[in-house]
Amino acid sequence: MATREEARQKREEKLDELHEKLTGAVERLVTGEDWADALRFAARFRSRSFNNVLLIWEQHQAAFEQGRVPEPFPTYVAGYKQWQQLGRQVEKGQPGYQILAPVTGRFASANPSDPASWYGLNRGEKPKPGEVVRSRMVGVRPAYVWDVSQTAGEPIPEPPSPVLLAGDAPDGLWDGLAQQVRAAGYELMRVPHEGMIHGANGLTDFEAKTVAVRENMDPAAQVKTLAHELAHVLMHDPDQEDARQHRGIGEVEAESVALMIGAAHGMDTTGYTIPYVAGWAANVDGKEPVEVVKATGERVRKTAAGILDQLDTAQVPDGTPPGLDRDAPRPARSKDRTAATVAEPEHSRAPEPARARGL
Repeated sequence: MATREEARQKREEKLDELHEKLTGAVERLVTGEDWADALRFAARFRSRSFNNVLLIWEQHQAAFEQGRVPEPFPTYVAGYKQWQQLGRQVEKGQPGYQILAPVTGRFASANPSDPASWYGLNRGEKPKPGEVVRSRMVGVRPAYVWDVSQTAGEPIPEPPSPVLLAGDAPDGLWDGLAQQVRAAGYELMRVPHEGMIHGANGLTDFEAKTVAVRENMDPAAQVKTLAHELAHVLMHDPDQEDARQHRGIGEVEAESVALMIGAAHGMDTTGYTIPYVAGWAANVDGKEPVEVVKATGERVRKTAAGILDQLDTAQVPDGTPPGLDRDAPRPARSKDRTAATVAEPEHSRAPEPARARGL
């Protein structure tokens, strides 16, 4: 039986392998169209981190080329036990896709405003009277997910996907985005033509707290522009320190958020224009382009997901199998000082008896 040190070393080796795989996937995002393709894919798996989206994409493509899965793109992915909860079983010999699963720990403090006062709780340990308890991410570990095409069993119900005609905007999308613009404290204006906003499709004025969109475009273009400007509102207010740090790639981020929102609604996103990744990723001082791409991708994904979560519109699935509650409590897995939990099981391949149990 492996010792704790041997298990730790094996886990570190897997993490190193994962980071190499992730770096390779990022380095292959060379052109603006490569980046746009990644975002279209991410829109269908927006409940997962950008890093894990790239890892799933990369490994599924390899599985398709090897003939292990029938389609070039996955549809729903979940962990081994999660598929069992849905009445499905990973097929014998199907290797899982490695992802980075968060490890969280429980921390307690009698003075929450003092960062130095927080300490980790052991598994089962209760806080002292009057202490506040919070969970936080303390690391990552390798985990595995499988696409539905690698499983068999109970059918997965397919929710309806939005279908749009060219130039149409999804029902309710303009109103939903407009509500979020106003909730952020901005006045929304529709102007007759681009001449009123310096030749642009849309314009955000941070000082006047206004967002303007020109009306002489088809509804799809107007709603795409509004999504772009909402991204500016949420991400690029000059008073926010984080926005100042990212001002060099602000247009890339805004257009990327708009692309993801459009893709999540089944809109045609082929007309979105994003400059070469090699250009904008290299223009952030003091950071390697690979790290810039990963950080930008996650900022875009989180912003787009936050917008989408507030919309009452018909959207394409987010990669989570229908009927699965990914937020359900998970068992503790670590014996470290902090009681840590992880998102997925660590084994990578379906066990040999996998075809049994009702398949």
